[in-house]
Amino acid sequence: MIRAFVALDLPAEVRSALAVQQFLLPLPRKVEPENFHLTLLFLGEVAEPVLEAAHEGFEAILRPPFDLEVAGLGLFGGERPRAVWAGIRPSEPLARLQAKIERAARVAGIEPERRRFSPHVTLGRFAPPPPEERFRLERAVAEGASFRGGRFEVTRFVLYRSHLGPKGARYEELATYPLRGPAQTGGLRSSRP
Repeated sequence: MIRAFVALDLPAEVRSALAVQQFLLPLPRKVEPENFHLTLLFLGEVAEPVLEAAHEGFEAILRPPFDLEVAGLGLFGGERPRAVWAGIRPSEPLARLQAKIERAARVAGIEPERRRFSPHVTLGRFAPPPPEERFRLERAVAEGASFRGGRFEVTRFVLYRSHLGPKGARYEELATYPLRGPAQTGGLRSSRP
């Protein structure tokens, strides 16, 4: 079994902006900047033949490159926060790509999590902190709400293997899928002017 996920890697300048913002937050436990990514679909523990079928489906995806912008900060966990994230500005091309990836995974026999896709980059994961630390963290995240991490072009997506260890996860790139295809959506182009 292979613990896997599909994600977008981030350019160096975006990673750097995220690392600076992460440094400014009172995070109990930080994600290593080399592990910053935007998860498109967590596949979970998958048998190799099923992962191979998903890989073939991912290879068949045709989507043109598009731009994304990292902006804003937030917390997951409500009253008991357990993660801090940097957001992604709403993007129809991103939503379409994620839907195609999820469909290919389902066709291959993978049943992804039922959570709604919420694009973000995780900056820190931790056990819910005590009230005083939680208040400091919530205030720092609120103050960073106007954070802008940069705009970048998405030209590929990646299949990663996740190796869990005592110091956190280590990610191994299994395959990359370049974005290619027509920029327009819909039916056939008309030959008439």
